[in-house]
Amino acid sequence: MKYGYFSYKLLKSLLLLIFVGSGLTAHAKWGEKVPNRQYADLKRWHWGFSVGTHVQDLAFTHSGYISEDGRQWQLEVPAFSPGFNATVLGDFRLHRYFNLRLSPGMYFGSKTVEMLDVNSGDKQTQDIKSALVVIPLDLKVSGDRLHNTRPYFTLGAMGVLDISKKRSDPIVTNGFDMMLTVGLGCDFYLPFFKLCPEIKFCFGLTDILKHNRPDLDENPSAIDFTRSLSKMKSNMVVLSFYFE
Repeated sequence: MKYGYFSYKLLKSLLLLIFVGSGLTAHAKWGEKVPNRQYADLKRWHWGFSVGTHVQDLAFTHSGYISEDGRQWQLEVPAFSPGFNATVLGDFRLHRYFNLRLSPGMYFGSKTVEMLDVNSGDKQTQDIKSALVVIPLDLKVSGDRLHNTRPYFTLGAMGVLDISKKRSDPIVTNGFDMMLTVGLGCDFYLPFFKLCPEIKFCFGLTDILKHNRPDLDENPSAIDFTRSLSKMKSNMVVLSFYFE
């Protein structure tokens, strides 16, 4: 399975949800005289929270390192395990079409790294678990409201701090990362709150591989996996449901 496959599946699910919701809204339009929460977007500040799921990926840049015993390792993430994410939201209205959104929270997930020796065909795997404190700051750009729906997209940056316990595994990540984010979603105006499904693509900007590994001095063969990489970056696809 590839990273793009999961991106496609999550995007397809979101677009289907938007399509169904828009159809229900258009159908209800004929029987409703007043749109739901018609003054919700006029507030200078409003608050909310989100829950959702995500998948984590790693992008490897290999160094071409060959160990003394002739091993050359290639690393990849062949499959993904959905994780859980929850955030709180603070939204500041800048303009009719623009909002600034801060949504700190926690992401819990894991990824399996497969390490293949291209010469012998030997294979090893490592499961990397993550408990991420995230601080995303996004600019939300909304379209015009169509009765009880309003599409939007987001651009932003996200600071990421991994607070999971570090072990002496072959591959260890640094504790901090910065990510560029691009999102797509739709506001659904319900009688008592807004429901906003959103898909977000997150692209790591920094090398998160921990290169200095004195903890592996007594296990020299394990350091070969780290030496096989010149850098490692993180990517994520996040599907969130905001309640505002």
